[in-house]
Amino acid sequence: MSHFKKTALLLSSMNETTKHQGQRRQLIESLRTKGIESESVLKAMLAVPRHLFMDPSLINFAYEDNAYPIAAEQTISQPYTVAFQSELLAVSETHKVLEIGTGSGYQTAVLLGLSTQVFTIERQQALFKQTQRLFSQLGYRPKKHLFGDGYKGLPTEAPFDRIIVTAGAPQVPKALLNQLAIGGKLVIPIGDKEQIMTRFIRTSKVSFDKEEFGRFRFVPLLENKN
Repeated sequence: MSHFKKTALLLSSMNETTKHQGQRRQLIESLRTKGIESESVLKAMLAVPRHLFMDPSLINFAYEDNAYPIAAEQTISQPYTVAFQSELLAVSETHKVLEIGTGSGYQTAVLLGLSTQVFTIERQQALFKQTQRLFSQLGYRPKKHLFGDGYKGLPTEAPFDRIIVTAGAPQVPKALLNQLAIGGKLVIPIGDKEQIMTRFIRTSKVSFDKEEFGRFRFVPLLENKN
């Protein structure tokens, strides 16, 4: 049974309504008008119940294209940002993907709609535990969901075909570049108060191509955890 069919079956027994489904379809159409072209990304996002990843007090805003607060002074990313980063990654089903910053788990769920091999790290313990429970309830199964320092990456599982960072870093962590497979892609917002969305493509053992894709705002990527 495919990931999408499993998710649909689980949602049928949870707080999922035809209204939510309609709101998601409208959100997907709005993402198309804003320039998102990847059909695989849009399909994955259509299958993810964003309202279940949000604080219940904000559930009525779940399918608006905005970021909202979650636990530990973090945010659930704007859907456009999730789609934009996911499109830049260009994930296929066989890719081994590392996510730095599990957060609410929303981006993780989208990645799981694109690849069967998703590894994700979260440094905020309250969020880690909350998302661990949520993944179990919704049937999402990352290869590994870890509590730890995203700056260090996950060397025991490297190399990765794709790495995505969902928090703003003042500079790209060298550990993440080192853990990228040749031909692999790293998408990371770089900067302090405001970030430039940046993609690195590893072209050899010692060389990388670098591309920039506009300004975004993320919570900071914090270092020195564990």
